[in-house]
Amino acid sequence: MDGHHVSLHDDPRRVEVLVDGTVVASSTRVVVLEETGLPPRYYFPRDDVHLEFLEATPTETVCPFKGQASYWSVTTSAGEHRDVGWGYEEPLDAVSGIAGRVCFYAERTEHRVDGAVQTPPETPWTVAKNR
Repeated sequence: MDGHHVSLHDDPRRVEVLVDGTVVASSTRVVVLEETGLPPRYYFPRDDVHLEFLEATPTETVCPFKGQASYWSVTTSAGEHRDVGWGYEEPLDAVSGIAGRVCFYAERTEHRVDGAVQTPPETPWTVAKNR
């Protein structure tokens, strides 16, 4: 795992996540996780997430750099988007700043930063967009 780097930093800009045109998260208090080979990931405080659109799923994954993640589906009037959000309740110490926060796949949702729509990154998770 040489050369793999993970870092966190606060971003004061307004970051929003939309699913089917519905704002599911909006915050000026995100923590950005930068990880080698991946696009920046925005972790939202739960207070800034519209939890009424989220439903926990049984999906769990383990990352050697962050720990065990749990997932949520987002349901809007247009349908369900399975496992589109995730979070780490008890992440590894090196990334403790993301504990209890919620992140959404930029590949499968619309992200806006200070009102500007972000181009979705191309990653292995892009193909899951139409699930």
